[in-house]
Amino acid sequence: DGIHPKDLLNIDRQKKALLTNTVKFLSDLPANHALLWGSRGTGKSSLIKSLLQEFSEDGLRLIEVDKKDLINLSDIIQPLYERKEKYILFSDDLSFEADDPGYKSLKATLDGSIEKTPTNVLIYATSNRRHLMPESMRDNYDSKHVDGELHHSDAVEEKISLSERFGLWLSFQPFTQEQYLDIVNYWLDQASMQSDNEEKLREEAL
Repeated sequence: DGIHPKDLLNIDRQKKALLTNTVKFLSDLPANHALLWGSRGTGKSSLIKSLLQEFSEDGLRLIEVDKKDLINLSDIIQPLYERKEKYILFSDDLSFEADDPGYKSLKATLDGSIEKTPTNVLIYATSNRRHLMPESMRDNYDSKHVDGELHHSDAVEEKISLSERFGLWLSFQPFTQEQYLDIVNYWLDQASMQSDNEEKLREEAL
């Protein structure tokens, strides 16, 4: 049995937002593509995967799309138009370099500029980069202040434009030591391995 959303601790705000968005999607209400970004090991991928456990009986399906396959995104989506199920296309640990071919394909799909994304498809992605692409110091040097407002250079605008196509942004921060120990205790309890010696457990976990 896979992980359920209830198993994921210390990310209540992000969990509520993504579950709400997914329920809207399953209810044929307006819903957003979602980008989950932030520190590694904070539950981004697990949260998306847990949606399948929560909503599979409601017709939700999850298709994992590797970054190298994003160039073929329109071909992946095409057979889904006539399906009655709802599909989340999940791309994990996503980041692009400037010349990455999957970048333009994903951007076009999110825009609907080549063909309209079917109403039964959403894209959920995770990344440790907020804007999915690296920003160089040179990019920031080219930004300007005009009338008290910061105007980004064309290079920066291009690099942040993809992440802005996701209507829902959810940030994940590193866990504190106590939060981490809460998670360790939870999973030990689930495995019926709770230790009587809490101090020893803390030392082993850390």
